[in-house]
Amino acid sequence: MAVQGIFPLIYMLMNFAGSLQKIAIFRALQLGDMLCAIPAIRALRSVYPDAHITLLGLAWEESLLTRFPGYFDAFIEFPGYPGLPEQEPDLKRFPAFLNAMQQEQFDLVLQMQGNGSIVNPMLALFNGRYTAGYWRREDYCPDPALFLEYPEHVNEIERHLLLMNHLGIPSQGKELEFPISAQDKYEFEQLHLPLTPGEYICIHPGSRGSWRQWPTELFASLADHFASLGWQIVLTGTKQEIPLTMEVASKMQYTAINAAGITKLGSLAVMIKHARALFSNCTGVSHIAAALQTPSIVISMDGEPDRWGPLNKQLHYTIDWTREQRYDRVQSWSEHLLAQTARRPILQ
Repeated sequence: MAVQGIFPLIYMLMNFAGSLQKIAIFRALQLGDMLCAIPAIRALRSVYPDAHITLLGLAWEESLLTRFPGYFDAFIEFPGYPGLPEQEPDLKRFPAFLNAMQQEQFDLVLQMQGNGSIVNPMLALFNGRYTAGYWRREDYCPDPALFLEYPEHVNEIERHLLLMNHLGIPSQGKELEFPISAQDKYEFEQLHLPLTPGEYICIHPGSRGSWRQWPTELFASLADHFASLGWQIVLTGTKQEIPLTMEVASKMQYTAINAAGITKLGSLAVMIKHARALFSNCTGVSHIAAALQTPSIVISMDGEPDRWGPLNKQLHYTIDWTREQRYDRVQSWSEHLLAQTARRPILQ
């Protein structure tokens, strides 16, 4: 029997004896990583509409239960694990976490973290009825039938859809999602920023890791160029990125609105939705722009533009700075983007 036919058979057998009632998704990563996994989770939910799906992840990911109530039913914070760089592991908490995972008695544990070289042995200890995900041939594999050899050199969105396909779960589209709530809109309105929808450009100079950040003087130059053409410039970022946005502002000849540190994730999304365009590093906000269909210029500093760049190449231009470091090309592509993308009606 072909591997792709195994999981539908399991599904039929489990329907006979009781369907998959409890599913755990392990993906302890950051915002952009999670948004890229949403199309696969959407597909999963379409096949298992009544399953109880628990997200196992970093503390911030609990907010995804409110953002995506149709996809997640519960959240359990992951205390970290040696070898995973996303957080310092709390080894004192790990035994209790592992015991809790075993007590959950998940029907299916999905490893959507990465190639599995570190986490697959750990997830096997959860003792789920089935464990599925990615593996490498040189590493341990909990179940050769349900694990997909990690697909290299593909877009992150498509990678997770390949896993779903491997498990007999059909795609429900590659589109990203970022639902905006009434609370998000209210929090944005309370900022009282002097912004006209469609008349400003958001510039986001930050990202996790300084090596992934385009030089501030280049962001400043790009901001000045479009300010000289009449666009209002808004600098965005977290509280930790305020020094970065201040550095960009100090290198500009024109005045920009510095919104770093004053927005929450939801109100920032509203700002991006109403913007004419977003210019940013390849980071979480670039995936928000992709989800909200706001035109964007994405500067890739990590050499993986095909993995992380938005799939819609007409609406979003990803520039691989590791291969061609030419500011004039970035400026011309930015002008071309605004010329080629229509102004969208702002829906409230």
